[in-house]
This record gives sequence, structure tokens and C-alpha cells, in this order.
Amino acid sequence: MRPTTLCFPVRPDGKVLLGRKKRGFGVSKWNGFGGKIEAGETFLQCAVRELREETGLRAEEKDFELVGFLDFHFSAAPELDHIGYVYILRHWQGEVCESEEMEPCWFAPHDFPYDEMWKGDRTWVPKVLKEDCVKGIITFAADGETVQEMEIQPFHPQGFEV
Repeated sequence: MRPTTLCFPVRPDGKVLLGRKKRGFGVSKWNGFGGKIEAGETFLQCAVRELREETGLRAEEKDFELVGFLDFHFSAAPELDHIGYVYILRHWQGEVCESEEMEPCWFAPHDFPYDEMWKGDRTWVPKVLKEDCVKGIITFAADGETVQEMEIQPFHPQGFEV
């Protein structure tokens, strides 16, 4: 089970930065920014590093708001199973730029490209954007796309290691 992070930068006007994956796992899908924790990193250190690598934005650990803890399972490819801490970020420095891995774009939440995102995102992403903290398990069917099962419930991050 790989530990990962996922971050959604949100501007004061409510627009959310998403990135279209250009290579690797999830290629061509729109998503938040994040990835696998490297040896010796905390979840927050990973979120800071991945955000910088994928968007050019710089942020401080204290500015990441934990809004989700999700356990992703891929029934046909268990090596892809991962847990993920989900963060909202409202304060950062720098300008957004495209990276080798991600093509960033700002979206109003009502204009999200859900048909080009992971199946299931349509259920839990709106909740975390409203700062309704969630935890859950999302299991993908053998095709790696279809949600076979999803259990999402409220989550209270107080005392949770971030």
C-alpha cells in the first residue's frame, strides 16, 4: 500500500487548480496535485514537494488543510493500491507553470471536467471543496476505471497525523 498525497489549490474567487496528467499512472486524467511519499518524508513534506514539482507553486506545510483520507483499491492491479491524504490549499507563492508531468488549468467547481477525471471523483471532490472532511474506500473494478464499490463518510481530522 503506497502512501500518497493529493492537493487542490483554491483561489479566493473559488476556482480550483487541476492538472491533466501527461504521463504515467492516470495519464490524460484531470486531478489535483500530488504523488508518492519519498523515504523519510511526512505527508505534508510530500504535498509541498509534489506541488512545487508539478505546478511551480511554493507553499508552507502550515497552509495545507487536511480534508480527506482515502484508500484506493484496484482489484486487477493491487500494486496500484494506495492511501491518500487530501488537502485544500488557499495560500501559496509563485506562478502556475506547466511541468513535464502536469498541464495545469483553473476551473470553477461547477465546470469540473468530471468525465475526464477518475470515476468516483464526482462523489467526493465536491465534498472536500466545501471543506466537508471525508474518509473512505474506493475500489475500482477489473477495468481499472469503473468504481466497483465506494464507501465515503464524514471525517474529523483533529488529532490525525498530517
